[in-house]
Parts: sequence; structure tokens; C-alpha cells
Amino acid sequence: MTRVLVVDDEPDLVWGVRHALLDEGYEVHAAHDGVAALESARQQRPDLVVLDVMMPKLDGIGLCRELRRDPSLASVPVLFLTVRHTVEDKIKGLDEGGDDYLCKPFELGELKARARALLRRVGGANLSTPDGSRVLSAGLLRLDLRARTLEVDGQPVPITPAELKLLSFLMAHPGQVFSSRQLLERVWGYPPHTSDPGLVRWHVKNLREKIERDPANAAYIRTMARHGYMFERRQNASSR
Repeated sequence: MTRVLVVDDEPDLVWGVRHALLDEGYEVHAAHDGVAALESARQQRPDLVVLDVMMPKLDGIGLCRELRRDPSLASVPVLFLTVRHTVEDKIKGLDEGGDDYLCKPFELGELKARARALLRRVGGANLSTPDGSRVLSAGLLRLDLRARTLEVDGQPVPITPAELKLLSFLMAHPGQVFSSRQLLERVWGYPPHTSDPGLVRWHVKNLREKIERDPANAAYIRTMARHGYMFERRQNASSR
């Protein structure tokens, strides 16, 4: 059964989220601070973590960082819960390896949709190129979809599950331009109008920091003004 760990220091919110996810057929565990959540994650091995940013003992940013450092938990999708308009929380959460964020207050139906989209990534069965290849290469980049590893100029570079999905999709469709909405739906499986296009922008930003020598003058993931993003397969592109 699919396991979800819900972490928040507001008991009423945890109760509502827990029962909403139980209705979806998930096995749901709860924790009210970051330290207890980390212990629960290591014991229960959840398939998804729904995580508040502001918590006692260990906040959500620190907890996400610890999850990404644990090889057995590094690929678990993380959905951050943030206070509306707290842009800094969103940025920090995504920078530390979060996959998505949902602003409080939120509708439980939207939470369910986000959870379903994130859980569809677990297992990576659909990580492949259109021709069935499991390794993508371009310039100094090598992305192994089976091993879920990225190398830049022969050096291993850490990559989050959300970044892996995005980079593999763009590399498999070089020269094609995709809008943020198209990427949300085609890469991560979000139903129309259920996620924030800003999510794409921040994952692209983090990817560029990892694969580009000069992120401000990207050689691989190009921004096409007013249209979206395109992967350029430059054989002589520079590494970071």
C-alpha cells in the first residue's frame, strides 16, 4: 500500500489532510515536528512526504535536506506546505530538493490532485526516451534513467526526482519549445490548472545551477521569451 507521511505542527490541519488522503486509499502516518518526522520516515519508508515549512525542533527545509542526504529516502517526492505569499519559503524548499509546494489555505481536492501527480513519479517506470533508450547524452551531459544519475563532464551531480523528470523530458525532445503549462502536464502529470507555472521556473533555475557553466547564459536549457523552454543539444556546450 502507498505510504504518505504528513508533517505539520497544527493538529487540526494534520487531521484534515490525513483523512483526505485516507479517502484516497493511502496508508497515512503523521508527525508534528521535524525530528519525529525524520525518525518516522526512516522507519516507515514513505512514498510521499507532505511537509510544513515552519515546525519546531527541525523545520521543513532542514528535514527535506536530511531526506535528500539519505540514499534510501533521496528519491521520495516532497510536497511543501507554505504560508501564502511567502515566496522565500517556496524558493528555499525547492532549492533543498522539494518537488512541489502548496500554499495555505488550500482545498483538500487540490492537495489530493498534487499527491496523485507526485506519486505517479514513484518507481520511474515511464522514465525513457521515445525510442526506448535509457541513457541520454548531450555535450558534456550524461543522464542515466535506469540508475537515475547525472554526470556533467564525467563528474556525478546530485539531481532531485523532479529535476530528473524535467531534464529527461527536455533532453528527449531537443529543439522543441514547451510552455510552463505544457511541462507541468506532460512532465509531472498535473491536471490542467492544478499547479503554479512558477514551479517550472524554479526547477529550471536549479537545473541550470547544476549543468551550466554560466547559468545566466544557458547553453542547454534555453528560455524562449513568451513561449517557454527548449533544450539545445550543443555538442560543444561548456560544463559548469
